[in-house]
Amino acid sequence: MTPEVNGRARTLLTDRPELYEARFPDPGRLAGRWAEDCLRRHGAGPRVLDMGCGTGRDAAHLHGAGRRVTAADLSEPMLAYARIHRPGPDYVRADLHGFDFGPGVFDAVVCLDSALLYCHTNEQLDRFLSSCRRALGPAGLLVTEMRNGAYFLGRTDLLDSPTDAAFTWRGVVHRSVTTLGVDRTAQLLRRTRVWSTGDGAEPVEERSAWRLLFPQELRHFLTAHGFEVLELHDGPGPRTDPLWHEGLPPGRTADADRLHVVARAARH
Repeated sequence: MTPEVNGRARTLLTDRPELYEARFPDPGRLAGRWAEDCLRRHGAGPRVLDMGCGTGRDAAHLHGAGRRVTAADLSEPMLAYARIHRPGPDYVRADLHGFDFGPGVFDAVVCLDSALLYCHTNEQLDRFLSSCRRALGPAGLLVTEMRNGAYFLGRTDLLDSPTDAAFTWRGVVHRSVTTLGVDRTAQLLRRTRVWSTGDGAEPVEERSAWRLLFPQELRHFLTAHGFEVLELHDGPGPRTDPLWHEGLPPGRTADADRLHVVARAARH
């Protein structure tokens, strides 16, 4: 069983940031550009919190766009890597299940790449949204992007068979076999991934999970926590097909496998 930190599974990639970047390269900084586009279109101020910042790629892009960025993650290896390789943002350790940077200290909270879905229970999601609401100033924005639970209603294409992937890092071929399954009782998408290498090391099995949130359910949670939903759609975005690019307007449906949300904190 993969060890967990506050409910979030530690994995081979979160503990080895260089390996993560080799497995998931993002030379065009697509997610960061999409987030900055959302912030700019809705007139967000300069103070931004990036929750679940990982190796700091998106935080560094937002910093380069002129934002004053605080970047938070639970993984110390990720934060240490980001401080060295992506200077500029203020990197801090914080848990998305509940954090407190003070009231009204940010103009926007950004939470990308399904990080919000590590809130597996309603209580964890309540704490995350309450923390965001407290951290945001008047009319502050929450920008988030994640898997879409509604995609799995009647669809099994992502569940039918394991997927294989391979890449080379420092001369060693790393292979992974990933299996996804839906735990309907817990409303979780569970992932089992087995890593193997060509250097004779024993295979490593990891287990992790994401909450499956449905569009109307997410809208209800946001409204209950004092947010006005400005956008909620399935694309285009940084991980859709086709991919988002500058100038594309937000969509009007919420049927595909990603959800993109922009919500504004209502005035007290």
